Order: sequence, then structure tokens, then C-alpha cells
Amino acid sequence: MIPDVSQALSWLEAHPDALKGIGRGIERETLRVKPDGHLATTGHPASLGSALTHKWITTDFAETLLEFITPVDQDIDHLLAFLRDIHRHVARELGEERMWPMSMPCMIDPDQDIELAQYGSSHIGQMKTLYRQGLKNRYGALMQIISGVHYNFSLPLSFWQEWAGVKDAESGKEVISDGYLRMIRNYYRFGWVIPYLFGASPAICSSFLQGKESALPFERSDKGMLSLPYATSLRLSDLGYTNKSQSSLNITFNNLAEYIKGLKAAIKTPSEEFAGMGMKDENGDFLQLNTNVLQIENELYAPIRPKRVTRSGEAPSDALQRGGIEYIEVRSLDINPFSPIGVDANQVRFLDLFLIWCALAEAPEMSSAELACTRKNWNRMILEGRKPGQTIAMECEKAQHQLVYVGKALFSDLRRVAETLDGQSGEHHYQEVCDRLVASFDDPDLTYSARFLQTLKANGIGGAGLALAEQYRQQLSEESLEVLTEQQLSDEALRSKVSQQEIEESDTLSLDAFLKDKG
Repeated sequence: MIPDVSQALSWLEAHPDALKGIGRGIERETLRVKPDGHLATTGHPASLGSALTHKWITTDFAETLLEFITPVDQDIDHLLAFLRDIHRHVARELGEERMWPMSMPCMIDPDQDIELAQYGSSHIGQMKTLYRQGLKNRYGALMQIISGVHYNFSLPLSFWQEWAGVKDAESGKEVISDGYLRMIRNYYRFGWVIPYLFGASPAICSSFLQGKESALPFERSDKGMLSLPYATSLRLSDLGYTNKSQSSLNITFNNLAEYIKGLKAAIKTPSEEFAGMGMKDENGDFLQLNTNVLQIENELYAPIRPKRVTRSGEAPSDALQRGGIEYIEVRSLDINPFSPIGVDANQVRFLDLFLIWCALAEAPEMSSAELACTRKNWNRMILEGRKPGQTIAMECEKAQHQLVYVGKALFSDLRRVAETLDGQSGEHHYQEVCDRLVASFDDPDLTYSARFLQTLKANGIGGAGLALAEQYRQQLSEESLEVLTEQQLSDEALRSKVSQQEIEESDTLSLDAFLKDKG
């Protein structure tokens, strides 16, 4: 049903110090909206600094889509306080605008012009905007303004030294990378538990479809809301950002060289569909960076990614080739509407437990066919995870098991990991998370999606979103900073503007020449 992890758990219990120093980081996206819930049409607030170079506050796809980034942190409370400080500061700088408190946008006008994120006149800034132009032309702008939370996670070197006999990070980079790939394969096999527990997009605003038909059997409310009775995360469904042309790329996670080779091939694989769009419009303006299946490596849709911090001008795959996998990025979390900052400590602690379990559990190699097969379990959880009697398939549909039993078996293992982590601190926080979340398998009404769906049915997406946005705006605006200071935030805004200016002054080539030089 699930791998037998008993021996590995016994090892962990005998080596609790191997988990000291877990690294964590959070990236949270949120739309700026007007008081009526429509998308803000103003540019990125100048008082927040340069979106190109600011360390903590930037934009994602659109000018209206903010992204907050924390530094790596080994303390959960400090990590969340840092993220909350960013929210507090931004809430005070936005004036009458609010931060939209959920993943799916609402109140999209039929002729809505969503301005792409702007990063200035430098080549790198123009390329970032052009990449987004390509995304807009390839997949549509609406798919790109869906918001999420990304969780970055790394195990300490001490874990790899104890678990795999690694001496240091450099000589052990292949072994460490293999360990993270094992984690990723288990994530694909069992990560459906994340949308089941924490999915918080069980409904969408009818305006999101822009009059298009959907194959999903939506129930329509009198408030213009479309929902599925047992859905957990429509953000992760085909309504969200997916690239069907990527399914033929055969990128797998069995070894790092194979993964890098597949990724590098993808950005050089021509796409007949995207070539049909052309590179420029009739006015000579660029439509996309190139006509390949992926414009750049980050275009690859994935619920989890192997990562390494890149050097200036370095592609993600080159960074992995240079130093191996440094951390993994979990990309399956919806915005948590019950938290002013879109994520809470229970989720962070659960992800710690689950990712440690994924590192410990056996993970046989996965063919591209099995990788595609795992998507069936994910889709089942995404579209009807709370359905009574729901099952989970194992070994590519060869066996079916009741979700309630698979979930409880997994949490039986997670609780042992929780006891080990709690033993270091003398607290019971991880065990309390296990007790709270395991109950969701017996009672799906305890899941985030079920709880939020009740609110949405009562108030509609617009009503619920606006009420929460205003509540959080007032709450955050009135709170004092805990970790950062106003001076630090002011200094970083100024530094980022100066940095962007220096980059722009150093450019000498035209964008055409720069793109030609790049590839």
C-alpha cells in the first residue's frame, strides 16, 4: 500500500541530530485588487522598490501579481514572522488596494487587459517581460494569474553524512542529488495528499472561463460561482497552468544527468504550434522568446522541482550540473485563505514531515509512463478527493486502496518522524499537526477545501474574497513588525532601484542583438 519505512524510521529515531538544521523558504503570490475586487490596473508600487532586483518583494506574471520571497531559515516561527512582516509592510503601502486572499482570481472583465510584469529597459528586464508575453500568447493570461505558495526545503548536510556516508557537500553532491531525486519520485507517487489536505480552490468565479465551455460538470450558484462537490484544488487541474506539449518530453527523475539532459533538450525542441505564432507581430514586436516547446527551463510545469541557487547569468540546469541539487521546491500549495499570509505553521510542519518521509522511503525508478500514471491519482484528489469511498491506485492502477486506509498508514509513519523532531525541541508541535490532520481522512469535512467551500457557498467567491481581503488588510496594517524594521525595508527598496539603474546603464546591445547573442 505504502513502502515499508520501518527500518529507516528506526534509523532516524537513533540519529535524531541528523535533522538539525533543516532549511526552509517560502514564496507567496498574491494579486493586487481594487476595493471592489477587480484587478488593480496600477503599476507595481514604486515605494516597494524594483521588482527586478528586490530581494523580498517582486512580481510574477503580471504587474498586479505580487510575489514575496523569504530568505532561507532554520526556524519556522522566524520564517513565518519574516513573511508576515513583508505582508504588513505591503499592506501599509498599497493604499486602498488589497491582497487577494485565494488562489483563483475573481471579477475578470471580458475585455480585461492584464499588463505583463515590467522590469525596466535592461536586456534582462526586457527578456523577463518578453518571456511573460510568450506565456500569454501560448496559454492565455488568465492561467498565469492563478496564485500559489511555493515551499523550498533542504535537509542539512548532517543528514546526508549520517544517512548516506557523505563527507562534504562537494564530494557528496551526486549522492545528495540522488537522495533528493528519491524524494521527488516519492512526491509524485504520494504528494496527492497535499491537495487532499490543503487544497483550497474547490470553486471558481464564472468570469474566469470568459464564456468558454468546460468539460467539468460544474454546479453553478446564483452568485456566479462554479464548483464541484468534492473538488479540492481546481488550481492544480487542467484549468490551471499546464502545457500539454510537455507530456512528450519524457523528463524523468531517476538520475540528475538524465534530468538535466531532458531539460536542456526541451528548450531546444521546436514546437510546430508555437512556431505557427511566429516570433514577431506585424509591428515588429516580439511575441515570445523563441518557438521551442519551452522558452526557458522555468516554463516546465511541475508540482515539484530540484533546485540550486544560480549564479549571475546561469541557467537552472547549469547550476544543477555544477553543484548538484541543493534544495527542492514544492509547488502544490494553494493560497491558504484562513491565513493572512497565505500559509500557516501546520502546513510547514506537515511538509517537513512528508518530505523527510519521502527521503527515507524506498523509491524505485520511474519511467515516463509511470510518471504520467501518477497524474491519475493527483487528478482524482484534485477533482473529487472528498468523494465518499474514494480510492488511491497503486502501481499504475494495478491495485486500488481506500484513501482512508492509505492516509492513516502514511500518518502512522509521519507520527514517528514527528516524535523525532519534537524530541529535539521538547515541544509537541509536529505531533499535534499529525493528530489534527489525520482526522481529515475519517472526516473529509475537516479539509481546507471542504471548510472553505462552505464559506464560498454562503458568500460567493467575490463576497468571501473581499471580506477576507479587507479583514487581512486591516489586521496586517495595524500590526507592528517583528523581524524586519521599516529602515531595512526602506533601504532594500532604495538599493533595488539603484541596482536596476546600474544594470540598465551597463547595457550596450539592442534586444535583437542580445537575444541573438543568447542563443
